Amino acid sequence: MDGEYKSLTWKSLESSILFIGQDNCPPNYFYRGNNVRQNYVIHYIQDGKGTFSSANHNTVTLKKGDVFILPKGVPCFYQADGTDPWKYFWIGLSGTKIKTMLDGSALAKNRYLRQVQNSQFYTSLSKLFDALRLPSSFANDIKVEALTYQMFYHLVTEYPSKETKAATDSANQLKLAIYYLQENYRNKHCNVTDLCHHLSLSRSYLYTLFKKNLSLSPQKYLTQLRMEDAQQLLENSSDPIKSIARHVGYKDEFTFSKAFKHWSGMSPKIYRQNIYR
Repeated sequence: MDGEYKSLTWKSLESSILFIGQDNCPPNYFYRGNNVRQNYVIHYIQDGKGTFSSANHNTVTLKKGDVFILPKGVPCFYQADGTDPWKYFWIGLSGTKIKTMLDGSALAKNRYLRQVQNSQFYTSLSKLFDALRLPSSFANDIKVEALTYQMFYHLVTEYPSKETKAATDSANQLKLAIYYLQENYRNKHCNVTDLCHHLSLSRSYLYTLFKKNLSLSPQKYLTQLRMEDAQQLLENSSDPIKSIARHVGYKDEFTFSKAFKHWSGMSPKIYRQNIYR
């Protein structure tokens, strides 16, 4: 077997790369050491193919351009193909942030990724491997640390876990909902039903989204926008209350006055009188 192995002394406080290696495996070669690792080992297949399996996951055939990971503390088995054996390089990592960063990617759950050779993740992974093969120096150590975080950045952005993607989708939906209400609350036709239709979201989902992130229902958030605007107008203008009611999205003065009193504890008229005492 034609290969190389290098143990590294470079370390970061939050993550460290322990070793790197590269193998051009003979047919049917499999690793005969301990199949439960005490660290994380990322493999990139440079040529050929083989099979890979890990605890509670099905055996898969992987080939050139694919990546697989040996997770810390998880039994794994991998073997080169009998006729077209794989060649791969690997990077062994440990540290307090490695698991956190990996968990943000699909690699952590699936334990492999297919055809990453045209991705920015692969580009940074390859650059990191090349940098780790160079003699240690202060400048190269900085480069290694930068490439390590760059590699994980591209991993979690190009191959996010479903949970991460769902969280990102929810955050974007909330931003769109807030933006829509901020832009349209002065329109008397703006309401939560209209917002749900605009974003194609159910009322119950929207309610959960707001309560979880803002501790307010969508209706209370809309009311707050209108009341805060009305408060400013009552304090800084002499506009009639009827005019202010229409300006902040109410059809009539009575409905506005009732809502303002519920929000502030006093009617718009009394509120304005108290300001100028």
